[in-house]
Amino acid sequence: MKLLEEALIYLVAALIFVPISRRLGLGSILGYLAAGIVIGPYGLRFVSDPEHILHFAELGVVLLLFIVGLELKPARLWVMRKMVFGLGALQVTLSAVAIAGVAALLGLDAQSAVVVGFVLALSSTAFVLQMLAEQQQLTTSHGRAAFSVLLFQDLAAIPLIAFLPFLAAGDSGTGPDASGFLFGAIALAALIVLGRYLLRPLLHIAVYTRLPEIFTASALLVVIGAALLMYLAGLSMILGAFIAGMLLSDSEYRHQLEGDIAPFKGLLLGLFFIAVGMTVNLGLLLEEPVRIFVIVALLMLTKAAVLLPLSLAFNAPDRRQAVRVAALLAQGGEFAFVLLGIASRESILAPALIDELVLAVAISMLLTPLIYFAVDRGIRDDAETSSSHSIPDDEGTPIILAGFGRVGQVIGRTLRAVDVPFTALDFDPEQVGIVRRFGNRVHFGDATRLDVLRAAGAEHSKVLVVALADMESSLTVAKTVRQHFPNLKIVARARNRRHAHKLMDLGVDHIIRDTLLSSIAMAEHVLEDLGLSGDEAKHVAKTFLDRDEALLREQHAVHHSEEKLIQTHHDAAEELTALLKNDLRR
Repeated sequence: MKLLEEALIYLVAALIFVPISRRLGLGSILGYLAAGIVIGPYGLRFVSDPEHILHFAELGVVLLLFIVGLELKPARLWVMRKMVFGLGALQVTLSAVAIAGVAALLGLDAQSAVVVGFVLALSSTAFVLQMLAEQQQLTTSHGRAAFSVLLFQDLAAIPLIAFLPFLAAGDSGTGPDASGFLFGAIALAALIVLGRYLLRPLLHIAVYTRLPEIFTASALLVVIGAALLMYLAGLSMILGAFIAGMLLSDSEYRHQLEGDIAPFKGLLLGLFFIAVGMTVNLGLLLEEPVRIFVIVALLMLTKAAVLLPLSLAFNAPDRRQAVRVAALLAQGGEFAFVLLGIASRESILAPALIDELVLAVAISMLLTPLIYFAVDRGIRDDAETSSSHSIPDDEGTPIILAGFGRVGQVIGRTLRAVDVPFTALDFDPEQVGIVRRFGNRVHFGDATRLDVLRAAGAEHSKVLVVALADMESSLTVAKTVRQHFPNLKIVARARNRRHAHKLMDLGVDHIIRDTLLSSIAMAEHVLEDLGLSGDEAKHVAKTFLDRDEALLREQHAVHHSEEKLIQTHHDAAEELTALLKNDLRR
């Protein structure tokens, strides 16, 4: 009962604060944080213990990194190696050294200063990626730079989590246990090997059940299983989810996986941000406001001072993009809560210092959306557009093919012949398996679902081809696209006149009726075999096609009345017969 009461409180708080925050143009994250502060133990006390929900909500970060892994193929990671292992490594190292130096100047001993330096050098993956996604800036140069740094930070957090307990062990006279590192390495290798050979067969089995809920359950099993394996090995759950995503990034199930996982990711990330808001100790803030804000200011200014020149060096000499990167990554991150928890459990840092640092990290997170909003607005000008400073996503395509059966394959072959990239979706696992064996790139995915269309890149594509054989599915896709992607042009096949009329009701740009052209071509050959000349047969075919297209448009106005449809059909047939008789007599 208590769980249901808390769930109700979280939902009501989110519904109140997130729309207000979005309305003010501050994004959803600030709304979630504000909701957590208000309902938490230091606010109205609707929820007294945020720790249990914070641990559960960390699954949102795990799911987020799985989706990031889905979008990052190993080949692309290799292309980004300079940014990830250059900019990322330097940011973590230099930020840790700078923060440790400041901490030492403030009176901390050497070991505590180093621990604080590395803990606070990490930024918030969840915050930054969510902010960039909301503002559609993930593919900009500053978005890619921020992502590269965050990716390295997530990788760097793994040895930090493993190493912290050894500091306590060193104080007690025992040395580090190398077997822990060995076990972690074995678990990591096992995840890669098992993922390489078992993930696709598992999803293949789920697909053939033709039950959407089973496929969703399999997707969650993959993510949670990979995360749990890493956790049991003493490594980061996030690493497990990220690797699982990367292993499936080039599979035919990628878009459907992203569509199925996205709702869970969104809900749990929102819950995570609410939980972070609940950890803001307003009592400590009221007792020591100057001290806390000095810590926050030193943290964010130190990291920004390190990030600014590094971003200029690695991310082209554009000050505006470098300032954006510095504003994005100047806060503490969710790993700080994990690492400070270990430091508390192992008595590496003083309890009072840990409380202050947890509060400072939470406040820095709270300030990040405001700071980035102000920075982004302050340096934006008319000359700067997303296209002039963005790095195009190599997975984005101008065309999406919904359906890759007989019609979709012919369209795909034509596009490929002129070197036009496309993303093909088909919900029939047998069809996907067959066409992929012939070397076609097609993804398993239900194009009638908005989340799958988003995952396939509908927001950035130019044309959607609806090549589905099922009339209801075709109409659902067209309706979804018209509602959510009004600038996306639609070219659709129609099974019959009724289907064509319904597509016309939805404002579809181009409608091609099944078998119409092939049937007219056959009729042309029949007429030639009956003795008409080639020119006469072509004239009959063209006249019929032109008249039939005109009739289709006329009947659209009355297609809800069967009586009027029949009447217009008879009138048009008589008119066409008379016209052709007159033409052939000449």
